[in-house]
Amino acid sequence: MAVRFTGDYETSYTEGDNRHVLPTDTMKNTVYALAAVELGEPEAFGLTLGRHFLSRNPRLKKVRVAITDHAWRRLTSGDRAHGHAFMRRGPDTRTAIVDSAREDTTVIAGIDDLLILKSAHSAFAGFPRDEYTTLPETRDRLLATSMTATWRYRDAAIDFGSTWYAVRAALLESFAGHDSLSVQHTLYAMAQAVLEAVAEVSEIKLVMPNKHHLPVDLSKFGLENRNEIFVATEEPFGLIEATLARDRSGPRRL
Repeated sequence: MAVRFTGDYETSYTEGDNRHVLPTDTMKNTVYALAAVELGEPEAFGLTLGRHFLSRNPRLKKVRVAITDHAWRRLTSGDRAHGHAFMRRGPDTRTAIVDSAREDTTVIAGIDDLLILKSAHSAFAGFPRDEYTTLPETRDRLLATSMTATWRYRDAAIDFGSTWYAVRAALLESFAGHDSLSVQHTLYAMAQAVLEAVAEVSEIKLVMPNKHHLPVDLSKFGLENRNEIFVATEEPFGLIEATLARDRSGPRRL
């Protein structure tokens, strides 16, 4: 978690006047204390912290609360959930950013590091070539990515938990069912699916690095190439991203 203040604090820099500077120790302890009493959905907790800090610090104009939620689930013992043993859920994590100001509030939810892969219905062809191009065109490849998604809610009066899961489901269903001509093509389809399925979302940004999985040429060993053995590479890779937002006529590109 991170908490950031924006306000009228110039004299603390120019004159060393600390009368209005809330110590970071106080901020830290406030998070702990309020978590013990009001911890719930990440977005709701961010709103709680924003209201608390704004009500007690007159020089404060805006507070940003950024939260990463590391979820856990119980291990099983036989067919029963274990009483005190857990395993980290993932690999993706849930994120939230709440910007609270005296005039308005913005809530942004998200998913970080969601590893997804398609083993079929993925292609990349028809791109320009020159003397430095070695990449072959393909109509059948692995598409793998570690997706980061962030989306803005229209307002803060929603069920954050069920809405977050609805966005995640729309992203995954679109990824699985889309006939991909490129990462860009699938990214756009996924963002569009969220705007069509979840009315509470006003804008969504997706970042999808291309995690290359290159086929191994088994003919060197006298074996048949059945497009089954791949080697995962870390870099170089393309980083593809886009933002889609609503207007009165429907989703639009930014």
